[in-house]
Amino acid sequence: MNAKEARVLFPALQRTVYGKPWVYLDNAATSQRLQSVLDCWMDMNVRLNANIHRAVHAVAVEATEVFESTRDFVASAIHAASREEVVFTSGATASVNLVATCFGETFIGEGDEVIVSEAEHHSNLVPWQMLCERKKAVLKPLRIENSGAILPEVLEKCLSPRTKLVAICHISNVLGLVNPVKDLIRVCHKKGVPVLIDGAQGMVHQPVDVQYLDCDFYVFSGHKLYAATGTGVLYGKKKWLEKFPPFMGGGEMIETVRFSGTTFAAPPGRFEAGTQNIASVPTLVPALSFLQTLREDDEAIAEQRALTGFLLDALQKDSRIRLYGVPRRTEEKIPLFSFTVEGAHHEDLALILDKMGVAVRSGQMCAEPLMDRFGVTGMVRASFAPYNTMEEAEIFIQSLDKAIKMLV
Repeated sequence: MNAKEARVLFPALQRTVYGKPWVYLDNAATSQRLQSVLDCWMDMNVRLNANIHRAVHAVAVEATEVFESTRDFVASAIHAASREEVVFTSGATASVNLVATCFGETFIGEGDEVIVSEAEHHSNLVPWQMLCERKKAVLKPLRIENSGAILPEVLEKCLSPRTKLVAICHISNVLGLVNPVKDLIRVCHKKGVPVLIDGAQGMVHQPVDVQYLDCDFYVFSGHKLYAATGTGVLYGKKKWLEKFPPFMGGGEMIETVRFSGTTFAAPPGRFEAGTQNIASVPTLVPALSFLQTLREDDEAIAEQRALTGFLLDALQKDSRIRLYGVPRRTEEKIPLFSFTVEGAHHEDLALILDKMGVAVRSGQMCAEPLMDRFGVTGMVRASFAPYNTMEEAEIFIQSLDKAIKMLV
């Protein structure tokens, strides 16, 4: 499947903006939806609109079966040891907050440390910051290299006897570099420290085998990988989830309820209080199926590598542009490019590109400490998906050149 063939599967990509074909390059924020995802969502809303896990009538039973079969599918897709290790949430942010709250309340005390890297999205920083403030613990930053790389040897030096957890991204949403997460996890486990991996970008661009990585927790969002919004996954090793207290109270997460006391359900039900996102969670199946198809397609893989190589070369050769997250090898980079231009404000560049029909992101990308690390107030980010063609990459480079000439 090449990019032109993939585009047909995404209705939104057929639209125009300002009379021009829409070149959508904000995929790291939210991807467009597959037609099969839209069909699944509509079917759940129209044909299977009933609450799950409770009623015994036919539609409720079928809705429950579809919802729970999605858990089986996700567990298989990430190679979890069991389906009970897959918890559904509203997104990666909710997944991190769940772990920060439940792990933190159980295992973090005054003076303990949580390590996060300088490259983290706010969603994998602020929840830990809030936890450390509550528990009088220490949030310890892990410094990244000027290239944007996170080195295992630097992490090893950062660990101490008080380190209780390390939270780190699989791929930075700003730098687009694939971190050596297996090596980072190995370093932590040698010291008995569990690791949470933020896979919001990693799940989109890399095959994920949680048992191979040996991560303790892995989180990702559906809306970045072609599924419906409001969907997310927390993978957690069973040995941790079984020790966690509930995240929220309500229906479904209980075993028995009495005024004298309540007992709680086993994972994952313990963490899925209330009515779940019944219509949207099943869209993870067609979305992840699409991703799996691409990962087995030599043409799609080659096309993405060629596009990444072309853009790396074009952006690095332009002396007006400062590119962040430059890899040693192309294979260490996803097709995501953040940059600044001397004398041009990032938002002005984005606004001009928009008028040319090219949608990019501008600003801090929910990573203000990383902006501080590189001494900038914001960047422009162009993030590509398998439905973006080489022709669109060329349009982006040509449009960027015009925008820079207008501003500098």
